[in-house]
Amino acid sequence: MRASVAIATFFCLWFITLFVVLPFFAHSQEEAGEVVPGTPEGAPAKVNPLKVICVNTVVAIIAFGIVYGVIASI
Repeated sequence: MRASVAIATFFCLWFITLFVVLPFFAHSQEEAGEVVPGTPEGAPAKVNPLKVICVNTVVAIIAFGIVYGVIASI
């Protein structure tokens, strides 16, 4: 696999895994017990973007390793 293809594959996997990882760290205002007037109860209360990015990167690295292993074995 060429380096450019590997980088493009990693970034695609990173964004795909972002949508998988993000819900695990988002807590609604209703769960937090602090509903801001004028917002829905299901709106996110507090999200730590640095933690989400770090965990997502680790998950994407694992997914990329699996994809690379499958492609390299063909």
